[in-house]
Amino acid sequence: MMKSVLIANRGEIACRVIKTARRMGIRTVAVYSDADADALHVRMADEAVHIGAAPTRESYLVGDKIIAAAKQTGAEAIHPGYGFLSENAEFAQKVMDAGLIWVGPLPKSITAMGLKDAAKKLMDEAGVPVTPGYMGDNQDPQHLKAEADKIGYPVLIKAVAGGGGKGMRLVEQADDFLDALASCQREAAASFGNDHVLIEKYILSPRHIEVQVFGDSHGNVVHLFERDCSLQRRHQKVVEEAPAPGMDEATRAELCAAAVRAAKAVDYRGAGTIEFIADGSEGLRADRIWFMEMNTRLQVEHPVTEEITGVDLVEWQLRVASGEPLPKRQDELSINGWAMEVRLYAEDPTKGFLPSIGKLDVFDYPDHLVRVDTGVEEGAEISPHYDPMIAKLIVHADTREEAIADLRYALDEGECGPLITNAGFLYRVLGDEQFASGTVDTGLIGRKLEELTARPEPSVEGLQLAAAVLIGGGPGVWASSGGLRLNAGAKRQMRLADQFGRDFTVEPGEGVEGASKRQIVLNEGGERLVLKPWRAVGGADGGVGSGSILAPMPGKVIAVEVAAGQTVTKGQKLLTLEAMKMEHTLTAPFDGVVEQVNCAAGDQVQVEALLVKIDTE
Repeated sequence: MMKSVLIANRGEIACRVIKTARRMGIRTVAVYSDADADALHVRMADEAVHIGAAPTRESYLVGDKIIAAAKQTGAEAIHPGYGFLSENAEFAQKVMDAGLIWVGPLPKSITAMGLKDAAKKLMDEAGVPVTPGYMGDNQDPQHLKAEADKIGYPVLIKAVAGGGGKGMRLVEQADDFLDALASCQREAAASFGNDHVLIEKYILSPRHIEVQVFGDSHGNVVHLFERDCSLQRRHQKVVEEAPAPGMDEATRAELCAAAVRAAKAVDYRGAGTIEFIADGSEGLRADRIWFMEMNTRLQVEHPVTEEITGVDLVEWQLRVASGEPLPKRQDELSINGWAMEVRLYAEDPTKGFLPSIGKLDVFDYPDHLVRVDTGVEEGAEISPHYDPMIAKLIVHADTREEAIADLRYALDEGECGPLITNAGFLYRVLGDEQFASGTVDTGLIGRKLEELTARPEPSVEGLQLAAAVLIGGGPGVWASSGGLRLNAGAKRQMRLADQFGRDFTVEPGEGVEGASKRQIVLNEGGERLVLKPWRAVGGADGGVGSGSILAPMPGKVIAVEVAAGQTVTKGQKLLTLEAMKMEHTLTAPFDGVVEQVNCAAGDQVQVEALLVKIDTE
């Protein structure tokens, strides 16, 4: 068994690996950028090495710096986590050439599965069913469009080197194909340095089913059953669970056997995931499930598999990398209960899920009920440089119904702020009737997005309590009328406002007058509402926009779609901003005329910079 390991990653996954390594008595080495000097994973590790500036291309993506850090600290092995260099075959080979242990599959296996088009051809030869599509070398836009026309819409454009939901575009009609292709290629080039794409037939009632596989250097390959990751937004997983709802034993056996064949076809070693797309229109059937791709690394959602099997997948990774055989045979693995995971993000669902950047003052979830995998703690900064995930919340229960109930309870009882998070959105998703029935598909969130992202009104009882606590707020907090009037009578009423610009007029409750707090926090359906006396917010205007389109975060302007003097309509695309490795579209808040355009494609802009000014006609 190895004695030391360097984790070539950051945040939640770095902390996750450190915890298991520590339990196994393995010394850990962290690496960090300028932005992560005070990060939790740095403080948890036995030793830490600075590897560069905040941008990933200057730190976490520089393989030579990471290998040098391992040599400097005497680390025997490198664990890549997920993302960054985890599926980079060239880096894996360099690690091995440096005499270090690579905690992952052989470079040849990464290469075989790294490009989706080549992987599908290989899987077809191995007897693993694949979806219809085009995987050729001709990348001429007109040729690709002709192939898409031939396949029939809707189609999915996918970067061959993609992953993590990036480099994907759904095209529902021929007229939209070329614009979607250009956007997909830009994102793929920026994220993976490769703009080649493939085209797949888009399944109309798709479910995303994946199988966890594990191989060792002794020729053994097992599966650890399936996960369902169908609940997605823009190809990004939102809820993950194991096992898959509606999966019968015969279908499971065929699906998992196909996954093992896929892994054996590339001499797979370590943790990997075979991803399938299923047509769920007639339930889960083996003849309507097709191979999509293989992720040659540990998945973000691996905890749900750990919870139903009782296996520590990171421990298995470290043991297999050290040359040991798999700890268990296939017949020793079984499913116990139901596990479910959601990803808690610092983002605002009502504003297109734009990241929320700043300090995390409060972070508290009922850990007796929910497993919290995180790379942050109270006082940490959510920066603009990396993915804004705060934590993964995982539950394990006897039944799916109990797992949903436990996870919703944790979201409602937990506190995380003052950053805006997606907790309320997750709470509503888990409460959706269709999700509860288990008949989900990957388009569910898209179809119900407005409903799922709408902020709930605070309860009358909550407002009355808040008013009673805040009653000592001084002159100017009283109102005789306003947005909400309750039990009109002799009592005076207080006007309150929340952090979203909404205001409410309410009669204070009884029993706690004079507490004189400056603000009070309510949790309403997973949503954290910060209420203050209205005067303290300077007067809320109900969210009516001024027409000033400000940068919601630091980023790079990718494209500007309008010019000064141009007439625009509400919702029309104005420009595209790239930040946190994602493209964000900014649109017109109302019908009007473009008064100013203060940026151009290629510009780097800071948060709240005035990009475009719209005036009413």
